Amino acid sequence: MADNLKIYNTLSGNKEPLKPLVEGRIGMYVCGPTVYSDVHLGNCRTFVSFDIIYRYLLYKGYKIRYVRNITDVGHLEGDTDIGAEDKISKKARLEQLEPMEIAQKYTLGFHRMMDIFNTLSPSIEPRATGHIIEQIEMVKAILDNGYGYEVDGSVYFDTIKFARDKKVYGQLSGRKLEDLLSETRELKKQDEKKHPSDFAIWIKADPSHLMRWSSPWSVGFPGWHLECSAMSTRYLGKHFDIHGGGGDLKFPHHENEVAQNYGACNCAPANYWMHGNMLLMNGKKMSKSDGNSLTPEQLFTGNSPHLSKGYSPMSIRFFMLQSHYRSTLDLTDEALQAAEKGFQRLMEGYRNLLSLKPDEKQVDRDLNSKLESLMHQVFDNLDDDFNTPKALANLFEMVSVINSIKNHQIDSDKLRSDTLQKLQKVFKEVVFDVFGLKEEELSSGEDEVTEKLMDLILQLRQQARTEKNWGMADTIRDALQEAGIVVKDGKEGTAWSVKH
Repeated sequence: MADNLKIYNTLSGNKEPLKPLVEGRIGMYVCGPTVYSDVHLGNCRTFVSFDIIYRYLLYKGYKIRYVRNITDVGHLEGDTDIGAEDKISKKARLEQLEPMEIAQKYTLGFHRMMDIFNTLSPSIEPRATGHIIEQIEMVKAILDNGYGYEVDGSVYFDTIKFARDKKVYGQLSGRKLEDLLSETRELKKQDEKKHPSDFAIWIKADPSHLMRWSSPWSVGFPGWHLECSAMSTRYLGKHFDIHGGGGDLKFPHHENEVAQNYGACNCAPANYWMHGNMLLMNGKKMSKSDGNSLTPEQLFTGNSPHLSKGYSPMSIRFFMLQSHYRSTLDLTDEALQAAEKGFQRLMEGYRNLLSLKPDEKQVDRDLNSKLESLMHQVFDNLDDDFNTPKALANLFEMVSVINSIKNHQIDSDKLRSDTLQKLQKVFKEVVFDVFGLKEEELSSGEDEVTEKLMDLILQLRQQARTEKNWGMADTIRDALQEAGIVVKDGKEGTAWSVKH
């Protein structure tokens, strides 16, 4: 499969041509949520970004196995504190529920939010609790290969030995081992470990710990980093194409995944590492303690001092498309208002496009050539590491031409039929199939207003017909038809419907 797609590889720091291990097929693993609370907006941005990546790869004809995990074991506060309580167990105690009730509650909430944002489901969505056996087997392999050691029922990864043997530790995050050592804080049971940079791959559970499993070393639970190594290997093999996630996971999570995969399988897990950037708010990092935060629900309802109103899910998805996935995205009320207008203009442009009619008698070669060029540019930009902002800009250039034709500033009969058909196809596929946008239904209040306006317009048309003002009656009917509304006159009166 010939392809011009280039992907920015965090591991190399460069854009690289996509060369799948198996031609026409791609294995992609993306780190999913830890389900101890409602999914936050930063996560939503990451999952929308990888949804667009997934959609575009599908659009280009690849057969993809997209794996996105659910972390329902919970990982420890501070990553590897022995004796600390994991987040799911902590929430279960606070709400007096079983840990699996907490995990199920917030997994369902996560799925609901992904549906609201119109993301496609992954091919496989494995849970950490369902793969304890695989995680135990990986710990055994790491121990057998000499990169792990046991202390009192807990097992640690030997980062110093691994770094000296393999020379790859720190490459993904861009950190030197010396820097990692100096940045590592003191741990509660540091004396158990050979070195502060070592991390737990199996943790002995204390008597109060709610989530625990039997293992050769102790009754305990796996380390946070281990689950993704085990599940990506289980479903994509020891070596696969793409591993993705938020930029905050580069270190320590992804760096330690690389170490674990080398330690167990003697190879790197993925060819390409892709990382999304963070979502800011009013120019600063989101923080509940500073009051600088929003939940998705608050965005939809407008129930926040940071917002002047609520915004629809598709307006928010459009807002996310306006920034490259590797760039920071600053969420402000003003930016959301602009995104809402932009989304509405894009949808209006699409409806206008569907109403255009060509005529082969007259052809404006410059106009047709310009539209052909813009269509090529859309895909050139998407092939350039999924550059959605530039592809959107190309679509809006098309919208300007479409609206000019619609408003008779450019004669539609100068547009070839093949160009128009291709434009309609490309516009529809990019906006709806790749970008994952969809036309939103009117709210009940808007429906009521629309009904009243249509009743008034049809009354005026009926009055024109009664007065035998056929020109006015036809003008009203044609204007409605151009707006996507079909008017039908029958024995029982006039009916109208929206054309899809």
